[in-house]
Amino acid sequence: MRIIINFNSMIPIYEQIVDQIKRMIKDQLLKANDPLPSVRSLAKELKISALTVKKAYDELENEGIVHTVHGKGTYIAACDQSLVLEEEYKAIEETIRQAIAKARRIGISDEELYNLFKMLLEDDYA
Repeated sequence: MRIIINFNSMIPIYEQIVDQIKRMIKDQLLKANDPLPSVRSLAKELKISALTVKKAYDELENEGIVHTVHGKGTYIAACDQSLVLEEEYKAIEETIRQAIAKARRIGISDEELYNLFKMLLEDDYA
């Protein structure tokens, strides 16, 4: 399993781990019952705190994406891929709602916001 951490990103490290594991599930690189690295081994590999990895695994477990068997390890849960994708859509929707609210607070019209969004979609932000 290959996780790349961007230490310069504004996104917390545990969220980067969560996002990348979800992406691996979506891309079917990780499947139901596949084991994740132990908290300690992933922390060592990424050169980060074990508490950060634990926080990422806990978040994934709270979302039903992984399950932990004490003394055995953490495994990908037998969940429907559409659930992972739905969670991602919800997060994107919330981000867009916050951007709309902020734009309206500072007086950007819906038309200006639409044009900005359209321009950003046409740019290479992938």
